[in-house]
Amino acid sequence: MVLLITGASHTGKTLLAQRLLQTYRCPCLSMDLLKMGLIRSGNTRLTPEDDQELESYLWPIVREIIKTAIENRQDLIVEGCYVPPRWSQDFTPSYLREIRFCCLVMTKAYIETHFADIQKYACAAERRIDDSTCTKETLLLDNAHYQQMCETWGYPCILIDQAYEVDIPL
Repeated sequence: MVLLITGASHTGKTLLAQRLLQTYRCPCLSMDLLKMGLIRSGNTRLTPEDDQELESYLWPIVREIIKTAIENRQDLIVEGCYVPPRWSQDFTPSYLREIRFCCLVMTKAYIETHFADIQKYACAAERRIDDSTCTKETLLLDNAHYQQMCETWGYPCILIDQAYEVDIPL
């Protein structure tokens, strides 16, 4: 089984994946780590700020890793924001039966009420050297984008609304 976790920046994808990794002892692929490995090794001229281009660059690699894990009957957690809205169209029904998808989305009310907490816990699972691009406005836009994606495509969405309580039993 493959668990695919996506959502806007700062929604806790990496932290959730780390908790699931520790609980279920299955491997985890961080799309951010893959991104930085490719950038730092010189295998791409893209930069960490090239979000749209990174999605197009990373997704074909991650898609094939997911297929390989399923074919080998290996459990895998994949987390990151570089999952295209049409991701499910890249898999046949036999692959889709082996993929659990979830998208973490903070509601407008949660962001408005808990923005200081979001900033406070931004480094809970990874060190963010420069987090200056995380503003209330960017969080509102990013989370609205992911919520719209889930509504449009009928994907499951975990709404973070009043308290941050996210768990996914495998």
